[in-house]
Amino acid sequence: MSATDAPPFRADHVGSLLRPQRLKDAREKFLGPQTATGNLGPHRDARLKEVEDECVREAVAMQERLGLGAVTDGEFRRRSWWLEMVLGWEGFAADRTGSAALKWRNDSGVTQGFSNLNVTGKIRWRESSVVEAFSFLKRNTRVVPKVTLPAPNCVHYYMGGRIPRHLYPDAGAFWADLVACYKTELAALVAAGARYIQLDDTSIAFICDPEHRDYVRSWGMDPQDLLELYADQINAVLEDVPPEVSVTLHQCRGNREGNWAAQGGYDPVAEVLFNRIDVDGYFLEYDTARAGGFEPLRLLPRGGKRVALGLVSSKKPDLESKHVLLRRIEEAARFAPLEQLALSPQCGFASSIQGNPLTQADQEAKLRRIVEVAGEVWETV
Repeated sequence: MSATDAPPFRADHVGSLLRPQRLKDAREKFLGPQTATGNLGPHRDARLKEVEDECVREAVAMQERLGLGAVTDGEFRRRSWWLEMVLGWEGFAADRTGSAALKWRNDSGVTQGFSNLNVTGKIRWRESSVVEAFSFLKRNTRVVPKVTLPAPNCVHYYMGGRIPRHLYPDAGAFWADLVACYKTELAALVAAGARYIQLDDTSIAFICDPEHRDYVRSWGMDPQDLLELYADQINAVLEDVPPEVSVTLHQCRGNREGNWAAQGGYDPVAEVLFNRIDVDGYFLEYDTARAGGFEPLRLLPRGGKRVALGLVSSKKPDLESKHVLLRRIEEAARFAPLEQLALSPQCGFASSIQGNPLTQADQEAKLRRIVEVAGEVWETV
């Protein structure tokens, strides 16, 4: 790809899409009520796979019809944006009772707790469902197929920084095993033809929040040291990815059924985020005041990396006006060159199977608006 048409594309989206009701119904019918909503990982039910295939093809057709430069499978084969892959490997287990220290919230306050991720044995790679899902997507699109993965640092953050010393007396050995799993997964994706890979993460954006910084200190770690550790681990994971593969990093403050988990501008992390992490571009949440201003974009290195401005909310149905989006892009361009910017939603539309509180029509209208505005802004860039 040339520099001008490399990801993130001028009109792009983060990854997950609202699941059609018939897909939700099929999961419950063929996997059972408990499995459909609580179990994670690949399944081998041919009847459900048939429904998934149909729904993915329809989602791809919708994205292509709107004119997006890249398409995803909407994460339709996943229960969760991140747990399927991780729990498919050896050594991890999840506590889904909501007892974690991290909490989901909305404007009215706390709504529910996070899942806790625990290390129960040595971490070893096992074939996940991600490569299989990507291969189907690649066979069924005419444009660039994009695949999303949870970033390695969010795995550690959702563990609450707890590395069990009876398994890993040396934290470096934990990271070595985790990085090895990621490198194997990425190599399998590249071998399957992936040329646009996105790492999804909340942990770096969480560190922007004073409450989360205190949470990190409760582990006995300094937030800045943790940020730099995370940058090193992301770089280690990506060191063998060939140059023809575009890698982006998505940052948001939590997204589950319209809820969020953190607030605070990118100021505390921007220097490391933009200048220490070896990715080609970023998707940054910018749809509410909780994400702060555009000033940190001044630290974006000139002439290379691109930032997709997440100005369109995937959390609510209200359609952003063209005028407001144009004005906000103009504001962002005061701090970073317009040619290094793009437009996207702030996050996916369905980080979990339930999805955010908007309709399929709302979702499509928002994606159409992104394509429309991006076409007007960057037509001659």
